[in-house]
Amino acid sequence: MAHLTPLLAFRWSPRAFHPTAELTGDEAASLLEAARWAPSAGNAQPWRFALGRRDDETWKRILVSLTGADQRWARHAAALLVGAHVAGDPERCAYDLGQSVAHLSVQATALGLHVRQIRDFDRAALAAELDLPTGVRPLVVAAVGPLGDPSALPGDLLRRETALRRRHPVHALLLG
Repeated sequence: MAHLTPLLAFRWSPRAFHPTAELTGDEAASLLEAARWAPSAGNAQPWRFALGRRDDETWKRILVSLTGADQRWARHAAALLVGAHVAGDPERCAYDLGQSVAHLSVQATALGLHVRQIRDFDRAALAAELDLPTGVRPLVVAAVGPLGDPSALPGDLLRRETALRRRHPVHALLLG
C-alpha cells in the first residue's frame, strides 16, 4: 500500500461512541476552523453548520430527524453536526460542503475524535426544527466524539463495527 499520512490511514467512521464524553469548546472550534479552511470553488464557501452537543436542544432536534436505526447508535455521540449548503448550483455546493466535512473529519482524527456521516434523515423536518434560513439545505449529519465500546452496540451493528475495513483497490477506481 502507498504511504498515507496517519491522519488519513487511521480515520474511521465508527458507530460506537463514548456515551458520556463531551465535546469541548476548543475541540468544536478546532473542527469548525478546519471546515472553514476547506477549498471552495470560487471561494464561495457555501457551507453552513448547526452544532448540537449531547443533550442540548439542538442535539435533540437533530437526533429526532434521524432514522430509528441511526438513532440507536448516534444517541451516544458527544455532538451532532448538520452540514448544510446555501442555495446555488447544487452540485458545486454539495461538492464544496463535502470538502469542508472531509477537512473537519481529518481534524477530528488529529484530535483523537471520530466522525460518522449520516445521509438518511428527514431534511425538511430538520430544516424546520432548526429554523434554517430559506435557501439553506441540510445535506449531511455527522456524529462526532471519542470512540466507545463496540460491545455496547446491538448485535447487528457490532458485527459491522468489528468487521475488517474494506476499500476498493486503486486500480478499480481508475477510469480507462
